[in-house]
Amino acid sequence: MKNKGFPVHGYFGVAVIVAAEALLFRGNQLVGHWFTPIVWTGYILLVDALVYKLKRRSLLANDRLEFLVVAIISIASWWLFEFYNAPRFWNSNLELWWHYQNLEPNLWVRRIGYDWAFATITPALLETADLFRATVFKRERKASPIRLGRFFFFVTILIGAAGVVIPLVSPNEWFAPIVWLSFILLLDPINAMRGSESIAGDLARGDFRRLLSLLAGGFVCGFLWEFWNYWALSKWTYTVPYFGNIKIFEMPVLGYLGFPPFAVECWVIYIFGRSLLQPNKRTQGSEILLRPS
Repeated sequence: MKNKGFPVHGYFGVAVIVAAEALLFRGNQLVGHWFTPIVWTGYILLVDALVYKLKRRSLLANDRLEFLVVAIISIASWWLFEFYNAPRFWNSNLELWWHYQNLEPNLWVRRIGYDWAFATITPALLETADLFRATVFKRERKASPIRLGRFFFFVTILIGAAGVVIPLVSPNEWFAPIVWLSFILLLDPINAMRGSESIAGDLARGDFRRLLSLLAGGFVCGFLWEFWNYWALSKWTYTVPYFGNIKIFEMPVLGYLGFPPFAVECWVIYIFGRSLLQPNKRTQGSEILLRPS
């Protein structure tokens, strides 16, 4: 998987991306319908290899079991968001914000495609954030600490809980921004009070590197999601009530503002889920997952 230079799996990732693009534009139907999980698997392999080359540590090179945990939590997280997108999907075809097109007709095969694609979401975000952490935001630049007290945490948790519940009780296409922010407000203070890694804990130390890395990683992945999705045969489109006709690829332009906080949200959910699975576990593969040194 790795060598003294660029790891082998990075070359494989490049080959997967190039082959997928070539076959897609040659009209290959199989690749066209499975393009999203294929190309994102290649992307993860490539970015993980870049992280390893820079740091001599990465999830796939040094902590593959933890990578598997990240992928499993990623699947669970996105099924949660699917529930928000289609809150009555058990007896209705209602979809509020995004809509899938040209899907595999066999439900069992389609489920494989769903889970494979969903398994790439959080790993792609965290690997990209780790790449930013190892490059652009590598140097420690201490800022003034922002200490948030327990009262602030409790208020934030209540606001986050309300934001988590309201879109389910009263589904509305205007509530998309609430879903992409509420779990941060709900879970990050809980992570901090449980002694887990948290954005609040980073701010209390005056360290913004992880937050900035996650925001940057979310923006990059968001752009690539929409870029690759635009050409795929099986794809998603959006219904957005604000400036929905002004688009870059299939995404209304204002929607790109949601990708940076979405990366933070996925990380916060990962930390919360990981603390429930195995308290006090600290992976050694990624500085995005543990306290920056």
